[in-house]
Amino acid sequence: MSISTKPKLYIKPGCPWCEEALSYFKKQGVDLDLRNVTKDPKEMSAMVRISGQTCAPTFEFDDFMVADFSVEEFVTELNKFPEVQIKLGIGRANS
Repeated sequence: MSISTKPKLYIKPGCPWCEEALSYFKKQGVDLDLRNVTKDPKEMSAMVRISGQTCAPTFEFDDFMVADFSVEEFVTELNKFPEVQIKLGIGRANS
């Protein structure tokens, strides 16, 4: 995975988990680089390359990646990486 300035969120429009993730990140004040995998085959290929699957949402930030997640699953994984929480500006959030 590449080191980026903004976290990438690979999404499929109309996906309820993607909408939930977008709402969560907006509420947390996280500025995202949104990647529409339905509209852009190159973005789908990139998501598959980093995650090994085709399900969205998939989140990538530096070496931290969570694929095919609900917000609760994302928060559980994020809580294991306090340094990523700090970089994203997300405290130990409740799901």
